[in-house]
Amino acid sequence: MLHTPITQRALSRELLDVLIRAGLIVVLAIFCFRIFVPFLDLMVWALILAITLYPLHARLRARFASKDGLIATLIIVVAFAVILVPTYMLGAAVADSLEHVMTMFRSGSFRIPPPADSVASWPLVGQRVYDFWQQASTDLTGIAHRFAPQLKEAGLALLGMVTGLGAGMLIFFVALIVAGILMAHGETGHRSALQIASRISGPENGPQITDLCTATIRAVAQGVVGIAFIQMLLIGVAFVVMGIPGAGLLALAVLLIGIMQLPATLITVPVIVFVIVTEGVSVATIIFSVYVFVAGLADNVLKPLLLGRGVAVPMPVVLIGALGGMVSGGVIGLFIGPVMLAVGYQLFWRWVRDQPQTVKSKEEQHT
Repeated sequence: MLHTPITQRALSRELLDVLIRAGLIVVLAIFCFRIFVPFLDLMVWALILAITLYPLHARLRARFASKDGLIATLIIVVAFAVILVPTYMLGAAVADSLEHVMTMFRSGSFRIPPPADSVASWPLVGQRVYDFWQQASTDLTGIAHRFAPQLKEAGLALLGMVTGLGAGMLIFFVALIVAGILMAHGETGHRSALQIASRISGPENGPQITDLCTATIRAVAQGVVGIAFIQMLLIGVAFVVMGIPGAGLLALAVLLIGIMQLPATLITVPVIVFVIVTEGVSVATIIFSVYVFVAGLADNVLKPLLLGRGVAVPMPVVLIGALGGMVSGGVIGLFIGPVMLAVGYQLFWRWVRDQPQTVKSKEEQHT
């Protein structure tokens, strides 16, 4: 009984030491996060790109042994060429088009052709569309003054979108360089990922969680790019056959929009309207419009087929994770969402199956 106060004081001192250490660790973690957070998007993109491209790096390394740095540099240079050339072509074409439109507006030679009489017979909105179109063809300046506030807001929104896209492309290119460095040290990175996952979830779950995260990132990346490429082919062929001006650039825009997970109807619907206005309503234009509109919605069918391939979780989990992550976190959330949801799904069902022996025996008796 004489040692009780001493024991309590020792326990209090040990508890105080634990709290002080925990507080110092929390402060250190907060400072580290604040220092690292400006580079968070960059490093996440670099990690996603490195995981996606590493299988190609591994195949080339089998042919060129002990040249990891050279192989990674070669992959990054080719990726830069594949991305920069179409981006430059698209940017130059958009700049030329904007300059041409501005020149026409300044010279006063821009005219909107009058609508056909058949427009007024369209169901529900035909007369309104005809009246507005007719006024625009005769008094474009009045229409511009009438909708000046809306046009100003739309212009500012478009400018902000272009600025954000440019900043995103810059971050993407820097992340591509960092991904090359990560690929050059791929084996070391894989061992580090295994150690971290094993330390967090235990040595039994660590390798499986690491493989699941890797497979999910690759499946989402390949599924997104593959779906966008298929849509570009489906829509681009129709543009070329129909003789749409700038068909190649429009098809490239469909590819970029698909990668950004925006609907291809942003391109297809204006093109359909342009064809109907310029060519009129005929069998050819109706077939073209229906085909292009359906092809613009093809990603809704292709995503369930391609997005979850090679992942040891049900496809709806990956699809819901990709869509939910895209809504909550943008393009990066497209990759982080399915990874987190897939890991949570696997851990949840492992916890469900890891039941006490008495519960299992009761279930077996009932069956």
